[in-house]
Amino acid sequence: MSKKIIIISGDPNSINSELIYKCWKKLDLDTKKKIFLVSNYDLIKKQFKRLNYKIKLLKVDNLKDVKNHNLKIINVKLNFKNPFKVSYKNASKFIKNSLELGHKLALDKSVNGIINCAIDKKLLGKKNIGVTEYLASKCNVKNNSETMLIKNKKLSVCPITTHIDVKDVSKNINSNKIINKLNVINLWYKKKYKKKPRIGVLGLNPHNAEFKRNSEENKIIAPVVKKLSKKGYKIKGPLISDTLFIENYKEFDVIVGMYHDQVLSPFKTLFKFDAINITLGLKYLRVSPDHGTAVNLIGKNKANIISLMRCIDFIKKNKK
Repeated sequence: MSKKIIIISGDPNSINSELIYKCWKKLDLDTKKKIFLVSNYDLIKKQFKRLNYKIKLLKVDNLKDVKNHNLKIINVKLNFKNPFKVSYKNASKFIKNSLELGHKLALDKSVNGIINCAIDKKLLGKKNIGVTEYLASKCNVKNNSETMLIKNKKLSVCPITTHIDVKDVSKNINSNKIINKLNVINLWYKKKYKKKPRIGVLGLNPHNAEFKRNSEENKIIAPVVKKLSKKGYKIKGPLISDTLFIENYKEFDVIVGMYHDQVLSPFKTLFKFDAINITLGLKYLRVSPDHGTAVNLIGKNKANIISLMRCIDFIKKNKK
């Protein structure tokens, strides 16, 4: 039996319904049969009507209806008046319930993985928490080993710290955290691609090649690289982040940085929307498009579908 694909519609105040519709129109019938959308049926119906989108929707209660190639929606309750201006309180409750349901469905052996469309992270209700951390807590992930990997066919990047302020980065990096995440990355590449990835680890500070005595490079990062290199990892670092992405990034499969924008900003400059966000270390495969809610683009027919299409293709090809 073909494995199913769960798509969580995400933030109701977003371009997500436009992306879902545009992708749906491009999918073949076999893929459509595999897809189940976790959302609110009435919300999607009214958003599609507002955007003048015409495709057949089907409300279902579970994952059993695999033969139907209409857009199957597993309903999540949501109170709203304007389909694109749902209140913060209602949107927050809807997002949490959708992620909870998506998490439970992802544990089913018939599911190949889940895709969550973009959300405003404030809707999760806790500072510095994104979907990566939220699902890691649901999966009882230990030792901060959940790992955000932004990936396309040419390169992957990973931030050691994710959704925290830059002023807090230094006190949130340590040897164990870096080693745990590098272990997860190395094991994932060996399992999925049958190879050891070439890993480049960035330093934290400007001019980090100077190796100042009390720097994070000298006390934390360089010793980690040395330790893992002795264990057989294909790893180099600390590397200088202000020049690596000009050309030398091509030497690596994965670039690991110390904070979110240190690796995501240059990656998106190079590849724009051609990437997916994968969470490694969960009990199941979870991916998401590598962009935000883009509220400013609602109703303008300008949303770029490439990242969501890459997510669907990646889940389709996944082997549990």
